[in-house]
Amino acid sequence: MSTSLKPAHIDLPASPRPDPNHADCRGVASVLSRVGDKWSVFVIMMLGDGPKRFNELKRMINGISQRMLTLTLRGLERDGLVTRTIFPTIPPRVDYELTDLGRGLSQPVEALGKWAIEHLVQIEAARAHFDQRNEP
Repeated sequence: MSTSLKPAHIDLPASPRPDPNHADCRGVASVLSRVGDKWSVFVIMMLGDGPKRFNELKRMINGISQRMLTLTLRGLERDGLVTRTIFPTIPPRVDYELTDLGRGLSQPVEALGKWAIEHLVQIEAARAHFDQRNEP
């Protein structure tokens, strides 16, 4: 009796690929667009060591407009990453703070921000090299 060395089961299904129209992909994409947004990253990094007032955040995040900071904080609040606390003083005091969910995100976001700072010179050099090679 001879033994065949050819595989008997060759009609295997292709490995499953995520469907870009699948709801899970869209859901994850919406979360990543929030937490991957540059202003959200900066806000989360600045709130990592405790609550801050709006103007304090604005001073700490170079280049952010008042409108963009407002929109970013609202989006982070909507996603459950930041809380907004209003204190009944005159004028009213408003503090922003990371929630437990936001604190869980803080470590990877800070690691990403630190990586970007540490590699900024290399990335800028690579961009300049690429642009120089691809000039018309």
